[in-house]
Amino acid sequence: MAVATVSAVTFPNGVSVPPLGQGTWYLGDDPAAHRAEVDALRAGIDLGLTVIDTAEMYGSGAAESLVGEAINGRRDEVFLVSKVLPQNASLHGTAEACRRSLARLGTDHLDLYLLHWRGEHPLAATVEAFENLLQEGLIRGWGVSNFDTNDMTELLSIPGGSAVQTNQILYNLARRGPEFDLLPQCRELGIPVMGYSPLDHGSLLRHPLVKKVALNRGMTAAQIALAWVLRRSPEVTVMAKASTRAHVRENHNAMDIEFSREELMMLDEAFPAPRRAEPLEVL
Repeated sequence: MAVATVSAVTFPNGVSVPPLGQGTWYLGDDPAAHRAEVDALRAGIDLGLTVIDTAEMYGSGAAESLVGEAINGRRDEVFLVSKVLPQNASLHGTAEACRRSLARLGTDHLDLYLLHWRGEHPLAATVEAFENLLQEGLIRGWGVSNFDTNDMTELLSIPGGSAVQTNQILYNLARRGPEFDLLPQCRELGIPVMGYSPLDHGSLLRHPLVKKVALNRGMTAAQIALAWVLRRSPEVTVMAKASTRAHVRENHNAMDIEFSREELMMLDEAFPAPRRAEPLEVL
């Protein structure tokens, strides 16, 4: 058997987190699901899925408010991540956006604050804003999201840019482009990657081979797709959304899956690794 070793992910500032966290994209959108979603996030914390990833963009702040309710009284147990929209990522706009996020989350600090994607504001201004927030104690670290290799190179050329803690990117079985150059670049820099949409927005759940491997294992297709990404810890930490307690447990149990060499070969054949540089894909 080829064991999927799942180990803690350590950021450059020395903080370690579990390899699997809880995503919140689309959570908070449906008032009828509110109670179940809060319950799911709390169940995840109980299971050790203590990284919670959100953003001011998600539901125009609704996801942050939901997370704030879920972590009320448990803030010290959670590694909290949020993101600033690029249109807000000016020197002063970043600070204002951060304070709005903190108010919705009901906390006095973020463990990690990310630039959601590149926009028109100069990277240098955003980095300066991040560093100011760090000095004020409003954030414990900062990073970026949806940055390709050239973006990372530019970031590291900016004063203070080397303090980046992570790059959150789209990465899953169907989106393996980062394996050619972006993942090696981040590995060389000692910067772990946060992978989002490990199920490729649900498309991997319908793939015949993923379903076949899952059926043979008595697992779900979601668990197989998630376990495949989890194999890359501690290089990658994965954000997976769950809106019910049952779904949270399903995600958690994916950390125990071990793949055979034959299974990995079949998955590689169905989803080939990149042979050349490809533009970073974004959802």
